[in-house]
Order: sequence, then C-alpha cells, then structure tokens
Amino acid sequence: MDRWQPFRVARKTDSGIVTAIWPYANHATRTYFGVAGYLYLPTGEYSNTKAFNLGSNRYAQALQMGYQRPITQNVDAAVAVDSTWFGANSACAAACLSNQNLQLTQKPLYTAQAGPIYKINQIYTVGATYVYVTGGETAWNGVERNNTLVTQRYFVSGVAHTRVGRFTVQYGNDIATMNGFMESNRFIVRYAKAF
Repeated sequence: MDRWQPFRVARKTDSGIVTAIWPYANHATRTYFGVAGYLYLPTGEYSNTKAFNLGSNRYAQALQMGYQRPITQNVDAAVAVDSTWFGANSACAAACLSNQNLQLTQKPLYTAQAGPIYKINQIYTVGATYVYVTGGETAWNGVERNNTLVTQRYFVSGVAHTRVGRFTVQYGNDIATMNGFMESNRFIVRYAKAF
C-alpha cells in the first residue's frame, strides 16, 4: 500500500553563486556604485524526455552594474543594467519539441531598470522600479527561433532594514510582453542577512 510521503517529493533546482563589490560607496552622500557577478550551475534535476524541468542542463553567467545617488533629501535615484550569457544544452529533446536530442543555444539577455527610492526613516524605505528586458533569442541546432524577449514591467517595494536582517516585500506585473509569458501579478517576500 502506498502512503503519502511529503518529504520525498523534494526536487533539486539549479544552484547559483554570486559575488558583489562596491568600487564606490559613500554613506554620507548616499552615492553608490556596485558590480555583481553571477554563475548559475546545472545542478538541478533534468530529463531530456520532459518538457519542463527544474534544472536547465547548462551553465549561465551574468554581470550587473548599479548606481544610486540622491535627488532630494529623502529620495534617491537608482539605475542598474545587466547581461546574462547562456551555455548550450546539447540534450534538449522534449523541451525543444523533438523526439531526439537537439542543441539548445541562447543569445545574451539584457536588462535595464530605474526608479526612485524614498527613505521614510533609518529603518524603512519604499521604492518603484521600471524594468526593460530584451534579447535571449533561442536556437535549436543553430536554427534561430525568432523569439527574442521584449518585456516591460514595474515593481513597488517596501524594505525594512533591521538588526536581524533586511526584509523586502515587493509587488509588480508586466506592462507589455512580446514572445514570453505575461505576468499579471508577482508578489515577493524576501529576507537577506549580511555576514
């Protein structure tokens, strides 16, 4: 007799490693410039016979740069740009709508975002962000699929900087999407602790 075993349904997703540096950080003037590098590792579960997987069976890396400075006493402007480069997946079958393995490749994906951040007090801030994403066209065995992503979206955020860490609540949705999934609502709750 089979019994429901909730802890055996856990699945493994891809892993990511990130490092960030701030070549310029002036707390007195609230002016910052940061650079972050990301490496995504294909550690997740992947099967070429499944159309949807938790793993991507390929490496990816990204570089992001951000700049923030005050525009009034309590309002800062922040901008960031990034690019993501993808490795190839040489075992793409079901996800590539094929019964045999194809090589999936993808062009770089570019993102730009900008928005104001309002500092309520030493603990709380709120912000709004406009995001523009483009690129990421895929190809199967070198044949381009004409599926370049073009997405515009917005987010509104609330952040609490506490002694135990940073809590973020964020809501947003897509304004316009071409060649991708349209998100009608996105709600994110995040906790981060610096060591």
